[in-house]
Amino acid sequence: MSRVLIVGAGLTGSLCACLLRRELPNKVNIVVWDKSRGAGGRMSTSRSLNDPSCTVDLGAQYISATPYYARIHSSFYEELLAQDILKPLIAPVEGMMLKEEEIVNYVTPHGVSSIVKHYLKESAGAEVLYDRHVTHIHRKDTGWEVCRKGGTPERFDIVVLTMPVPQILQLQGDVGSLMGENQRRMLEAVSYSSRYALGLFYKADTRIDVPWAAKYVSNNPCIRFIAIDDKKRNLASKNCGPSVVVHTSVPFGIQHLEEEKDAVQPIILEELEKVMPDLPQPDSIKCQKWRYSQVTRSVADCPGQMTLHSQPLLVCGGDGFTHSNFDGCIESALKIREHGQQMGSELQHVGDGQALTTAPQEVMAQSPLFSADVQLKLYRNLCKDLL
Repeated sequence: MSRVLIVGAGLTGSLCACLLRRELPNKVNIVVWDKSRGAGGRMSTSRSLNDPSCTVDLGAQYISATPYYARIHSSFYEELLAQDILKPLIAPVEGMMLKEEEIVNYVTPHGVSSIVKHYLKESAGAEVLYDRHVTHIHRKDTGWEVCRKGGTPERFDIVVLTMPVPQILQLQGDVGSLMGENQRRMLEAVSYSSRYALGLFYKADTRIDVPWAAKYVSNNPCIRFIAIDDKKRNLASKNCGPSVVVHTSVPFGIQHLEEEKDAVQPIILEELEKVMPDLPQPDSIKCQKWRYSQVTRSVADCPGQMTLHSQPLLVCGGDGFTHSNFDGCIESALKIREHGQQMGSELQHVGDGQALTTAPQEVMAQSPLFSADVQLKLYRNLCKDLL
């Protein structure tokens, strides 16, 4: 059975794993690697060290569905709503600017990472591994040898890269030589905003009395957004304390980007006290540096994906190839899935869905329904269009 490696357990990576499994059930071995300790990427949910039931979303805060995307991606929204993973945002958000009428905002009661975890669960049988930091990718015969920090190289037939574009450009091995000059220029032109986020966790008997669930701040050089996260997500529990998330402005993030988090955290807390002087002292704090927060300039023309090598397949995707939100990740995953649709239909003709690493002569010997010429053509197409 062919092995497909998806690098990145964020939204695009989890969607790719889910869609590939649904497209090709029991026909590929799906492996997902992420360099972090858990799933989510920029859609991560953090827990208090002292009370794991107290959580906060340090990345994406809510999902905005325009009428256009609500229509064309309706199946995705309906699935998440039916599972109670998404619920309409009903809590007040001060300073929110609605860019389009009839836009609908959603929150995630169980944390924004619950979306990613849902799709990973739906990729039933996928092997999801963390603390896997990919460093090199080498072309080996009919596949790829992928190296990671502190681990043994592994072989894969297909590799899908869904991490931020600058991290793709940092990969060693054969990746750089496989890129065309135009592809490299397009990738190097992608840019991201940077910011810090603080998660403040409180004990169960703490009260935070403000009239809003979230607030955009416009008159502070450091802080841009604050949310009482449990209130924003419409959670109410006597046994769990509230949590607060603070996002800095992009200029502040860029100014302090190369500094240690421990040095930046006190600066943010000092500014937070100016904005919310009555905020109680937290039980614990987590500081997150988002070097690649949101895409400010994507790959030209938003292609959704970029194929670096077709046989064997090495493809890139993510919001850097579309736009930086939920629907952008869906668009990218759908573009990557298009590589799998032709293969899926052809596998039905071959019969038993044997591994595509099988030699051509073995495929021909075991598939008597077709002539040798037709079988060889099918084999080549299958290898080319595995995803």
